[in-house]
Amino acid sequence: LGDVYKRQINNLLEKVDTLIIGGGMAYTFAAAKGGKVGNSLLEEDKIPYALEMMKKAEEKGVKFLTPVDTVIAKEFKNDTEYKTVPTGEIPDGWMGLDIGPKSVELFRKTLAGAKTVVWNGPMGVFEMPKFAKGTEEVCKAISELPEAITVIGGGDSAAAAKQLGYADKFSHVSTGGGASLEYMEGKTLPGIAIISEK
Repeated sequence: LGDVYKRQINNLLEKVDTLIIGGGMAYTFAAAKGGKVGNSLLEEDKIPYALEMMKKAEEKGVKFLTPVDTVIAKEFKNDTEYKTVPTGEIPDGWMGLDIGPKSVELFRKTLAGAKTVVWNGPMGVFEMPKFAKGTEEVCKAISELPEAITVIGGGDSAAAAKQLGYADKFSHVSTGGGASLEYMEGKTLPGIAIISEK
């Protein structure tokens, strides 16, 4: 939840019907809801912001979804003990590395019927096969939307789509992850501005 992501989420809440949070930032939102996140990635100083964004989403009528279950591991490596637990119930000594099957199903159902989807950020540590399932399933669900404009915002999302074999099934894959984030944040990009002036 760095400053760019903070501004991005705030800006998106002015424009979207639904916002799905996954990946590392989901644990800050889980903690904000009073959940236990064990050794998962957590930005404690961003908890007030997470609460603020959830409240803003509610006030604006934006569906704001976070994972309902989590694949947790003992160590940050593929060859380690792992299991699935409800989100917010991660014991000490364990860390969340992917979304669980119930979250995949919730996100898939939510995406059904969408006309425009912008995907920025994997659901877990997709570089490790045991923790790539959530990212792969969400990527697959977006790629199979029949009439939607589907955009990948560069960076890790583009890498995941390419690695998993779905990149060519999206309407657009940005190669400028940072620029995509700035655009979604609401900033004017010089290259687009000059085209608009012409």
